Amino acid sequence: MQEEITITKRQKQILRAIYNSLKNEGYPPTFDDLKTKLDISSNQAIIDHLKALEKKKLIKREEGTARGIKITDDGFGILNIQPIIPNLGTSFAGAMTATFPITDNWQTLSDEVKIKQDMFLVEISGDSMIEAGIDNGDILVAQRSAEFTNKDIVVAQMYGGTTVKRFMLQNHSPRKFLKPENKKYDIILFKTDTKMQARIIGKYINKNILPINPKTKSFI
Repeated sequence: MQEEITITKRQKQILRAIYNSLKNEGYPPTFDDLKTKLDISSNQAIIDHLKALEKKKLIKREEGTARGIKITDDGFGILNIQPIIPNLGTSFAGAMTATFPITDNWQTLSDEVKIKQDMFLVEISGDSMIEAGIDNGDILVAQRSAEFTNKDIVVAQMYGGTTVKRFMLQNHSPRKFLKPENKKYDIILFKTDTKMQARIIGKYINKNILPINPKTKSFI
């Protein structure tokens, strides 16, 4: 039986302020933001409350950044609100002739959906992945990763922007490339500035996640 989590009124106010900042501004609050919003004079008081929230597993903090705060499933539960997930903007899925800026905003998820660490949403612009069941305007669920396997659909950074393609490995040249799932587009060879950011794990539909087929690594 899971132990009931207790939280002070001030800790709940801070947790709510973190949520409001994520939802309304697209990023967590700084110490100064929290002090201003909650009329707290001391940085140490904020630090102590954040440590308490982290110890109770209501938030996770990323070291080395003032805004590196995430709310956990238990944190959303304490606030009695639906989980939210970052939407990092639009990624191009067509010929690599244009790119789109990344902008932060957050979307609500169903209570039944469990948020995994480093998960985010990305909206598709283009038709280069239609044979994998990914259409223009689809919102995909991605998870950041340091490891990728053959035929994973990935978010890759290149040419100053991002693209969604299938990652391909083979024993002959070209050994590594990005493959569109539309025959009218050519493969994209890796360049020195190509970086794979995340693996596509599902589609965001009506606040729920439709998982990618693990056998075909596509949505059809």
